[in-house]
Amino acid sequence: MRIVHYIDDFLLELFPKYLKSNKDIEILKEELTDYYTFGLYKPTVTVDNDWAIIDIDIPTIFEQEQNFSKVVSLCEKKKFTDAKKVLIPLIEKNPTNSEYHRILGQILSDEGDQEEAINSLIDALKWNPKNGYALIMMGNIFAKFKDDIETALKYYNQALKIKPDDHIAVNNIGANLLQLGKISEGIEYLKKAYLINPNYPNTSYGLSFAYENLGNKQIAFEYAIKSMKVSTNALDGMYRSAYASALKLAEEISKSKKGAEIFNEFRTHLENKTGKQIKVIKDETIPTAAKMEFAENYSRDYHLIKYNPTYPAVEHLMMHELVHLELATEAREENCNMLFIAGNEKKVRFIKDHEKDLNKLNKEGYSDTVIANFITSLYEGINRQLFNAPVDLFIEDFLFVNYPELQPYQFISLNKLINEGKTAVTDKLAEKLTPKDVLNASKILNLVNAIQFKDLFGIDLIKQFNALPGEIKEANRMWEEFLEYRKDRKPGEEYEIVKHWGEDLKMNEYFELVDEDDYRNHPRTVEAVLQSIEDDPFGLEVDKNFKEKEMKKFLETQNTIGTNQAIIWFMIDALKYFENLSTDKIKKIAFEIAMIGTQGISPEPGKTYKVGSIPGKDFSGYHLLAYYYVSWKLAIPEMLEALKLTYDAEYNLAEQMFKSNL
Repeated sequence: MRIVHYIDDFLLELFPKYLKSNKDIEILKEELTDYYTFGLYKPTVTVDNDWAIIDIDIPTIFEQEQNFSKVVSLCEKKKFTDAKKVLIPLIEKNPTNSEYHRILGQILSDEGDQEEAINSLIDALKWNPKNGYALIMMGNIFAKFKDDIETALKYYNQALKIKPDDHIAVNNIGANLLQLGKISEGIEYLKKAYLINPNYPNTSYGLSFAYENLGNKQIAFEYAIKSMKVSTNALDGMYRSAYASALKLAEEISKSKKGAEIFNEFRTHLENKTGKQIKVIKDETIPTAAKMEFAENYSRDYHLIKYNPTYPAVEHLMMHELVHLELATEAREENCNMLFIAGNEKKVRFIKDHEKDLNKLNKEGYSDTVIANFITSLYEGINRQLFNAPVDLFIEDFLFVNYPELQPYQFISLNKLINEGKTAVTDKLAEKLTPKDVLNASKILNLVNAIQFKDLFGIDLIKQFNALPGEIKEANRMWEEFLEYRKDRKPGEEYEIVKHWGEDLKMNEYFELVDEDDYRNHPRTVEAVLQSIEDDPFGLEVDKNFKEKEMKKFLETQNTIGTNQAIIWFMIDALKYFENLSTDKIKKIAFEIAMIGTQGISPEPGKTYKVGSIPGKDFSGYHLLAYYYVSWKLAIPEMLEALKLTYDAEYNLAEQMFKSNL
């Protein structure tokens, strides 16, 4: 095939290098050769006066291309002898083709003949000194088989001069050096490759491997995470290798004391900031991995963190709880802190709204106790999610950004928690029994957490939730809303998301967010209710905005008409008082109240009693009767019936309310 161009102004428009070179004919021939080259095959270009003639040997190209493809296929199958039978005739016909010599050099090297391999590669470089693959292969041979790193680096660096932005070539050089045990030299090239393209997972994984070999587990972990983040397929080998490496490194790091050091440092910071001590205790009974009890909510002069030591990397969870306090403290400083209230009035609404679901359980043969425990668990669980899921996004983001050395702990901990959440919303029995709206809300909130986990660590668990398209869409929308708030979050703004998401998921009727200052100034605590009852035990001066809302409305909706409401609240007070006393001490109080009872205990207004074992406290008649019943119930239950105090229903409700921390 022949192509002829007249060398005029039009041709100069097509091939401008010739014009820029002051009409150098050799530049024109080079430009035409580059353009009309097909794969490995170059045309013959001649210039005759004002004509440029390009000859392309199409039949030869077609024949040689087929044969060369056959050579490559045979090499991939390790059939080197058969490959050489096809390749050597190609070289004889077209000895100017650099790639033919390069492939032969690779075959000879794989066969173990390094000297002949070098000779073939030199031929390749003679015909094309810019053959980057031939240069890298020469470097590999000198590094691996000659143990001549100095010479190898000369060839590697020459390859980089020719194509400095070829991140794969640079990565392969680094990887080869790592395999030869040249860790420091390998890191140098891998870092160059990473600067060129940080989104190539092999480079990040190579750096992780290198730093692990140097003993720097933290940096090795960080690069393993980077490798997962940029892997496009969670099923490929590189992703799985990076995940396994990250998990192993995180587990090893989490056994160190670093997490405890980070926690204690931040704990001291918050103690100084809040002016209150932060105590820490183990508690395997809490429903979550860790729990913060704010001093203000428990009438203490210290904050308390309870944590479950059975959870791995628990230091992360303890730090998580500290950040809850940090966020609340920031909001308090701006007078905008909110409290999440989910009391029994809201619980009643929840139960009524899901009455059909409960009836279904009843028809399927579940006992009343099982159903009661199940609905309570659902109510408490979804409210924990509604409050924590949005706030936790800010907390985990804060920890990831500000405490990189905690990331291995965070990785292990979140991996476990999100998998637990996935199990909870995909379990077949849970899907069958859980009301659809609750399951939907819970799954979406869990999905948002999974989206953040992928964003932070590159682990994609989203598909494992078996979510509907609408659920995934809503979770992504919520994530985008969080990202908008994250840009310039102001103190207390996390509560706006709690409110928005509660409304979006149609769960807002089961909790309320109240201003902390208003709530503290108009308390609805048990102590406040007790004082109200002490002042007006028969309800003659009822404050409808308070007592009816906190007592009458709740108790009546619990179908407890006929119970003594005052006794219930006084029993809650008794349960709180006896909570940390030994059985012997409670028994002593029980006998003392019994002695008082022999003289009669009157509920008459204005009549008060004192109990020597409970100094500094005056009791009304109902108050003392409640303590009378509870003390015997706790310390001498076998004799309770003999007291003839018919307060069983009141005690059951008081115990329920006490356990729910009302």
